[in-house]
Amino acid sequence: MAQPLTPQNAERFANLALACVHREYPNKIAHVLNSDADVKPPRELTPAFYGCFDWHSSVHGHWLLARLARTFPDAAFTAQAKTALGISLTAANLKRETEYASGDGREGFERAYGLAWLMQLGTELHEWNAPEAQQWAANLKPLEEVAIIRVSNWLNKLTNPVRSGEHSNTAFALGLMLDYARVTKRGDFAEKLEASIRRFYLSDQGCPLSYEPSGEDFLSPCLAEADVVRRVMQGNEYADWLSRFLPASIEGMHPAIVLDPSDGKLAHLDGLNLSRAWMLEGIASALPADDPRVKTFRASARQHAEAGLKSVTGEHYAGGHWLGSFAVYLLTQRGMK
Repeated sequence: MAQPLTPQNAERFANLALACVHREYPNKIAHVLNSDADVKPPRELTPAFYGCFDWHSSVHGHWLLARLARTFPDAAFTAQAKTALGISLTAANLKRETEYASGDGREGFERAYGLAWLMQLGTELHEWNAPEAQQWAANLKPLEEVAIIRVSNWLNKLTNPVRSGEHSNTAFALGLMLDYARVTKRGDFAEKLEASIRRFYLSDQGCPLSYEPSGEDFLSPCLAEADVVRRVMQGNEYADWLSRFLPASIEGMHPAIVLDPSDGKLAHLDGLNLSRAWMLEGIASALPADDPRVKTFRASARQHAEAGLKSVTGEHYAGGHWLGSFAVYLLTQRGMK
């Protein structure tokens, strides 16, 4: 595992989010227009989550601030983080977000990556006992309900998972959503997610890890699948499944290299190193302690974490607007809780 998160590094990551959650431009919107009336700037379309270049990065930028403020309540940056959250997560802003997400033609809005991070934000606020956090959680609840309905309807119709290394990856989203459903005690939703994981993945064999990564991946399709399956299977049963799914050694898997971190798509590979690190840790945690693969997975996780964390500098907005969230998810072991 990477070194524990210190208040100093936490402040550095918090500053990355503080620099973007209310920065409207540049902005990349995935916006369905139904008429001329829908031609509006991002701050009017989605007034809570209009910053950080795109909606999903804004959502997990807010998650980052909540996660760090909750983890370090006495840190120097915490008051500023709470102020930023309070500006965004008002009842009026989130009412407009709910109306937007519920609009005609937006059934697939931010499905499934952005909705998964929205649920993670809901998880963080749900677990945070501060009075203002509980108010923000209440404000967010209607948008969470829309997300649950959208995802549930989608899973009812999804015949095969999406196995990409980018936002559409189904396994990654299901993992974050299942963690949310369990923490917030959404039993019916958790059962649907668990059933979907079993339906999509338990018969899989021989994932071609040697084909990874593609040039713009920030997720590993093979590791994301193994990481979500460990949420519904443990111990020897999981070890047997993993032997069928990843029969080859991971020793040939090395951290990805980014030659131009100012290119937003190429910078995805910096995120891949971070997500691989937490997925490898998650996989190792579900294996029996005496499984010889545990040592290999954890050594690779450390290697990927070291490479990934070096890239979180904020020098280029292409990575600075989102890599901090991946670093905080890794270093606070959010997916392990």
